[in-house]
Amino acid sequence: MEQYAVPIANLIEQLSKLPGIGRKTAQRLAFYILEMENLEAEKLSESIMDAKEKIKMCSICCNLTDIDPCRLCRDDSRDRSTICVVEGAKDIIAMERSREYKGEYHVLHGVISPMDNIGPSDIRIRELLTRLSSGEVKEVILATNPTVEGEATALYLAKLIKPLDIKVTRIAHGIPVGGDLEYFDEVTLAKAMDNRREL
Repeated sequence: MEQYAVPIANLIEQLSKLPGIGRKTAQRLAFYILEMENLEAEKLSESIMDAKEKIKMCSICCNLTDIDPCRLCRDDSRDRSTICVVEGAKDIIAMERSREYKGEYHVLHGVISPMDNIGPSDIRIRELLTRLSSGEVKEVILATNPTVEGEATALYLAKLIKPLDIKVTRIAHGIPVGGDLEYFDEVTLAKAMDNRREL
C-alpha cells in the first residue's frame, strides 16, 4: 500500500469522495494540485468556498442559483402553464441546450430510492405540490432519468398530480438518433416501442 505524507493522503481521501473519482484519479488530481502555483491553488480553494457560500436554492423551482428567484423563474417570456420536473440542477442545463422547451422547471434534488433510505419527504415534492396549487399550471412533464428510481419517482408524482386535474406527461425514452438497433438492450427497445408515434 502507498505511503503518503498525511496531508497528501488526506487530500487524496477527500478527492476520492467526489462522484466518479476513483482512487487513481484522486491521486492524479492531488499531485496535480500540489504542482499548481500557490495563486492557482488559492483560486481553486476560494472558488469552492465561494460556490458553497453563495449558491442557494431558488424559492420557486429549487434550482441552484446565486439570486432568488433564479434567472429562469424571473424570465417573463417562459410559459408558466408548463413545469418540467427534473432530478437535478444539471438536468436543466441539458434541457435548455435543446432550445425546444420554453416552460418552467422544478428540481427534485434526487429520486425516491428505498434502498438508499430516500423517501418522498427527502426530495422537493412538497414544494412542487405547493406550486401546482395556484391553478396556473396545466401540464407537468416528468423528466426523471429512465432508471428504476427515476421511473418509480415519475409514477409516484403522476399519482399525486393527476387528481389535481393537471395533465401529466413523461418524456420519451428509447433509441437515440443515429443508433443501431443491434446494439441496444431489451429494455431500451421496449421503451422505444412503447413510445412510438404515428407519422
